[in-house]
Amino acid sequence: MPIRQLKRLLQMRPFLFFTLILVVKSMLAYLVIFDGGPSLTLFITELPFFWLLFCLIEWFATKRKLALYVTANLFVTAILFAVIMYYKYFGIIVTYHALEQANQVTAVKSSVFSLLDPYYLFIFLDIIVFIFLLLRKSKLQNWKKFSQVPLNKAVVSLVFICSLALCLFNILPNRASMNELVKAEDMGILNYELYTIFADSKMPEIPMADINQQAIDQAKSITEPQSPKYWKSASGKNLIIVQMEAFQNFLVDLKIDGQEITPNMNKLAHEHLYFTNFYQQVGQGNTSDAEFVVNTSFYTPPTGAASMIYSDRKLPSLPRLAEENGYQTATFHTNVVDFWNRKELYNALGWDNYYDQSFFGTDDMVFFGPSDEVLYKKTAEKLDSMQKSGKPFYSQLITMSSHHPFTIPKGKYKLELPDRYDGTFVGDYIRAQNYADYSLGLFIDDLKKRGLWDNSVFVIYGDHLGLPIYSLDNDDKSLMHEIYGRDYGVTDMINIPLIISSPGIQEPHQVLPQLGAQSDIMPTVSNLLGFSLADHIHFGQDLLNQTSNILPERYYLPSGSVITDHELFIPGTAYKDGTHYPLKGTVQTNFSTSEDQYKRALKLLQLSDSYVSQLPPVDQP
Repeated sequence: MPIRQLKRLLQMRPFLFFTLILVVKSMLAYLVIFDGGPSLTLFITELPFFWLLFCLIEWFATKRKLALYVTANLFVTAILFAVIMYYKYFGIIVTYHALEQANQVTAVKSSVFSLLDPYYLFIFLDIIVFIFLLLRKSKLQNWKKFSQVPLNKAVVSLVFICSLALCLFNILPNRASMNELVKAEDMGILNYELYTIFADSKMPEIPMADINQQAIDQAKSITEPQSPKYWKSASGKNLIIVQMEAFQNFLVDLKIDGQEITPNMNKLAHEHLYFTNFYQQVGQGNTSDAEFVVNTSFYTPPTGAASMIYSDRKLPSLPRLAEENGYQTATFHTNVVDFWNRKELYNALGWDNYYDQSFFGTDDMVFFGPSDEVLYKKTAEKLDSMQKSGKPFYSQLITMSSHHPFTIPKGKYKLELPDRYDGTFVGDYIRAQNYADYSLGLFIDDLKKRGLWDNSVFVIYGDHLGLPIYSLDNDDKSLMHEIYGRDYGVTDMINIPLIISSPGIQEPHQVLPQLGAQSDIMPTVSNLLGFSLADHIHFGQDLLNQTSNILPERYYLPSGSVITDHELFIPGTAYKDGTHYPLKGTVQTNFSTSEDQYKRALKLLQLSDSYVSQLPPVDQP
C-alpha cells in the first residue's frame, strides 16, 4: 500500500489511528515500568483490550463515533499515565483501590509533579494532532463524516471474538501470580486493571476463635522468655515517640566532604540503643500507616490505607495500653487532622488528645504545615504541662518538614553541599534531612532543660523510605553509589533507623544487629515500661529479647515479599521463581529464605487481616 494511501487510511479510520496511538503510549508505559521495556508481547497483551473497546464503539455507536473514540483514548491514556506516575513513587502498579486516596494526592501535588520526567508527556502526543485538526476544521469535518461509515460487521465481530479470547488467555493463567508487577506484565496493564476490579484479593478469613498469640508466635518461630530482660526497667517513665518523615538509615553517620549530615541522630545512635537492621512496614497510607503499625503491632490492610480501612474498628493499641497503666496520651502533627482521615484513626486508636494545625497555627509553613521547629517547640511546652499534672504520659510526634519532594526553603539550609549535589533529588533530600536533624537537636535540648529527658523513654524511627529507586535519575544513582560505595539497592531503600533511649538500661550504648520493623516497637517499649501484652494480640516482638524475625512486607514490595534474618525475598509468579536480595547489599549467604518461611509470612498477613477485620466497631463499649 503506498505511503500516501496509508496516511489517508490512518486519518480517516479512527479504529486504526487510535490503535497506533495507544500502542505507542503503551510502549512508553512499559519502558518506564518493566525492566525489559516494551516487547512484541505488548501486541498480545495490550492490543486486544483496545480492540474490545473499539469494537463496542463500532457496534453500538450510530452518532458521535469519533467523540467516543476520543473518549476511549483519553480513558486509556489517563490509566497509563496514572500507572506511570504511581510506579515512580511506590514501585507498584496502581489499581482502582488508590482512588480512595485521590484527595490526598491533590494535597501533595508538588510531590507528584516532581516525579514527572519530560518525556512522559509524549503520552499526550495525540493532543497535538487534535489541535492541528481543530485549526483545520475542514479536515476535522471530513474525519467526522468518514468515521461514521460503519466497518464490516462480520470483521468487527471476528476481531471482537479474537480480542476477547486473547484477553482471557492473558488473564486466566496468570491469576495465581503473587508478584503484582509480574502479573501486570503477563496479563497486560489494562487487563490487570480490569482483573483487580472483579478479583477478590483478600485471603480467606480465619475465625476469631482460631487467632491467638500462640499461633502468631508459632508462625514467627519464636518463644517468649519467662523472665524477659529489661522488664519494667523504665516503669513509670514517660514515653516520647518521634516519627521522622522519610528518614532512611544511611543518613546516620553519613559525612559528605567531612560534614556530618545528621549530627544529632548520630549522637543518639552513639549513646543509646541503635537498631541498624530495621525496616518499614507501611502500605498505601504511608505516614499514617506507620502511625497505625507502631501503635497496634498489626500489619497494614491488603488494599487501601489503614486510616481508611480500619478506622471504624476499636483497635487494641499502645495508647489504650498506656491508659490502662495510668498514662495520659496525646499525638502531635502540624498538618490538619482530616489529612489521611487521622481524626477517625486517632479515635480508633484511643488517643486522649490530638494536636494538629489548629493548635500549631500557620507560622513558618513548610509544605503542609508549620516547620519541625514549631512542632517541637510547642509540643515541648505541652509535654511540660502534662508532666506537671503528676501523671506519666505517652506522646507521639509526627515530623513533616522533610517531606517529599524535599525542596525546603533556602532559609532552612543548614549546610553547604558540594556542587555535584545541586539540582539533584538526592541533594534536596539530604538538605531536608539535615534541617530535620537540626530541629530534632533543638527539641532534645528543650526536653533536657525542662527535666523531661531523664524521665522519659525516647524512641525515634523513620516512617518510610524517602528515595525510591524508581524515582532516581542517573545523576542521583551516581550520588547514591558514591554514598554507599556500591549500587543503591531495594533493601537499602526500605532500611530505616530505630533508636531507643531508656532509663534503667545499664549498657545504654549498644549497636544491635537483630532484625526488626515498625510492628516490633510496641512490644519492645511495653517490655521497658512494664505494660503486659498477655491479653493483647500483637504481630511484632520485643527486639531486646528476640534475635530472629520474619517480616512480611506489603505495597512498596510485591505481595508475598518477606524479610528474614539475612535477606529480602520477593516472589515471582510463586516462591520458586522468586528473587533473593541480601540485606544491605552484602554478598549472598547460604541462608536463603525457605518456602516454609515464605508461607509463614503469608499466614501472618492472613492472621492480621482476619483479626482486625473482626474487631468490634469503635463506638461499641
